[in-house]
Amino acid sequence: MKKTNLEKVSDKLVNAFLKNKLIASIPVKYTKKLKDAQKLRKLCENKIKLPVIGFKAAGTGIPLIKKLKEKEPFYATVYKRNFLNSGKIVKINKATLGIELEVCYKVKKSFFSSKGVISMKNISKYISHMAPCIEIVGYRQRKKGISSFGDLCSDFGANVKFLIGAKKKYKKINIGNLKTNISNKKINQSVSGNTNTVYINPMNSLRFVLNKVKKDRINLNKDFWVFTGSSVGVVPIMGKGLYIGKVEKLGSVKVIIS
Repeated sequence: MKKTNLEKVSDKLVNAFLKNKLIASIPVKYTKKLKDAQKLRKLCENKIKLPVIGFKAAGTGIPLIKKLKEKEPFYATVYKRNFLNSGKIVKINKATLGIELEVCYKVKKSFFSSKGVISMKNISKYISHMAPCIEIVGYRQRKKGISSFGDLCSDFGANVKFLIGAKKKYKKINIGNLKTNISNKKINQSVSGNTNTVYINPMNSLRFVLNKVKKDRINLNKDFWVFTGSSVGVVPIMGKGLYIGKVEKLGSVKVIIS
């Protein structure tokens, strides 16, 4: 059977993802509208037979949502091979967009047998741990900048690597008002933020992702991680070396950029 153009584009993206290489930018018609980009992302993810570690929320900054005239964020799958411990080395390229500092949650597999909508009232019973996390974001394509959510969504949510700090057993804290900072002392770069910039708060972002996963009838049948979005925006990587991210009450996480 002859492949559609969408199939051919997805093949190119999947090959770039698996072989860690850059390809030419895909046609704008697949990325201009988020619903079309979602279709492409899901097609790509269905072709990748690698262990899944969890999911990421993307486009969680409310000012960015308004600027790009979207109604809500989106989510994408995160694969185990892109999940690293704090302090590991990550090599970047010209399509790297930047570095983010997030709160992530480990969710119990009992979530998959839950009934009804996940709400702010019942969400806590599905969380086992929480931790600070650094995400390196970038494309598998030779392109720069963000003109639409579709740009990010179609390219696996633009997730390159996730590095997680020491996880802590979940407890209720004021997660919507924690100070955050990411810095590289060697080049005197420092950016501060707050968890209240993440789609109201990281817990609300988690709720959003879980309900989308439930709607899409995904079942990993195991505990998994959810990365809730950046508290400092997409910070440009101004130089190589050690970046340290700190989230108040949660701790720190590190990455060496090469």
